[in-house]
Amino acid sequence: MDMTDADPIEPIDEAMIVSLVHAFYGRVRRDAVLGPVFAGVIGADWAPHLAKMCDFWSSVMLRTARYGGRPMQAHAGVPALQPEHFALWLELFRATAREVCPPRAAGRFIARAEKIAESLRLGIMFQRGILPDIPARRAG
Repeated sequence: MDMTDADPIEPIDEAMIVSLVHAFYGRVRRDAVLGPVFAGVIGADWAPHLAKMCDFWSSVMLRTARYGGRPMQAHAGVPALQPEHFALWLELFRATAREVCPPRAAGRFIARAEKIAESLRLGIMFQRGILPDIPARRAG
């Protein structure tokens, strides 16, 4: 465990992960843009997805190795998921983390989520043959 996750003042634990995951996906389900995208994949029974996401975040934040999925393949296989959806996903995640978690723990979750979202967004763009907007560099 690296020192960014081992915070004696605001430790991240399984209960915090469960609270964050359930609150966040409650927002996702109600969101007019993301809700239908997720519902199209998950269907009516969200319990297995929520359990999988708790395993995912436990693996990411606590290094429990409970998650064994392939997030890139799972996301790239959803035609309705567009690269621009990740900004909205992050907006909802940031707001939820700040409401559910103590400030420093929220910051750690958000930092990880930003890296994960960018990696997934770029990976999906690559797999779909979409070139990202990269500012041109000036010579000299």
